[in-house]
Amino acid sequence: MESRRFVYLLRSDATPERHYVGLTSDVARRLHWHNNGPSGVTVHHRPWSLVVSLEFADATIAGRFERYLKTGSGRAFAKRHFGPCAEGRPRLDS
Repeated sequence: MESRRFVYLLRSDATPERHYVGLTSDVARRLHWHNNGPSGVTVHHRPWSLVVSLEFADATIAGRFERYLKTGSGRAFAKRHFGPCAEGRPRLDS
């Protein structure tokens, strides 16, 4: 049996217009890593909060959705469906 896969969207508490989209099998562990890990693109905008996580039974489909959210139309989709997380125009960066 294949493990569950989650596509997640984080918002920076320090810089609320900054967002991060990722893919994991353990959202809580991954959020902890983003907030406490030694390096990565998210280190400069800590701390991070979870906006939404979506579970997929199929890892391939989860990967496709994650990649989609990192495109221009995917960022627009996320803004429209998950709402702006701060005043102004949030950027959904990966």
